Amino acid sequence: MSQTVDRALSILPLLAEGPADLGTVAERLGVHKSTALRLLRTLHDHGFVYRQSDQRYRLGARLIALAQEAMENLDVREIAHPHLVRLNEQCGHTVHLAVYEEDEVLYIDKVESRYPVRMYSRIGKPVAITVAAVAKLLLADLPEHERRAVAEKLDYPLYTARSTPHAEAFLKELAKVGEQGWASDLGGHEESINCVAAPVRGADGRVVAAMSVSAPNVVVTADELLTLLPLVRRTADAISGEYSGRTPVQHHPAKDTR
Repeated sequence: MSQTVDRALSILPLLAEGPADLGTVAERLGVHKSTALRLLRTLHDHGFVYRQSDQRYRLGARLIALAQEAMENLDVREIAHPHLVRLNEQCGHTVHLAVYEEDEVLYIDKVESRYPVRMYSRIGKPVAITVAAVAKLLLADLPEHERRAVAEKLDYPLYTARSTPHAEAFLKELAKVGEQGWASDLGGHEESINCVAAPVRGADGRVVAAMSVSAPNVVVTADELLTLLPLVRRTADAISGEYSGRTPVQHHPAKDTR
């Protein structure tokens, strides 16, 4: 039974490459045509494959609909939260998760710093879009024409001397962020606060969220915070893998808080 299931499931990525006839499917699976036909008929009956008029098979609409439904029901915050907590336990600083929705970048999760100096950010509150590291990552992933359209309609408040001054400077920064795969805000919003961020990607490689570590320079310098970048990127990659289904869920032992 398990071999039959394995063979049937092996047909799906094969057909994702494009339509294939019975002979091709049988050859790729290493089985007789009668076996391949039986598997294809079962998948066809469930709507997972479709037989075209030229007798070739392709992925069926039901499979595509199920994939879309699964994606819509994925909650990136729920998946990311345990990873954010572990990162906070490792570094001690404030950790944020943000998404881009309706022309705003919003914090959707936050784990507070263990240090007495706290940040005033709140879940559900828009970030300072022209300077925040998470915003740079989310906007850098937009198609070029959309990115430019967004940049040109934004205001550019000069929060500090390091704030982004205008659209062209912002677009240049977004291009750099897109190329390097991470972002920072070193005193661009508040002189005393620094931040490094990394992207969370879906199965298609697009950025679905961004996570960051932030700390005041009375606790850690900008250079010291930047040394955490590899850890931040590994955490973002772990969230991406779990969110996209590329890696199994890892269960970590609960901490003893006694």
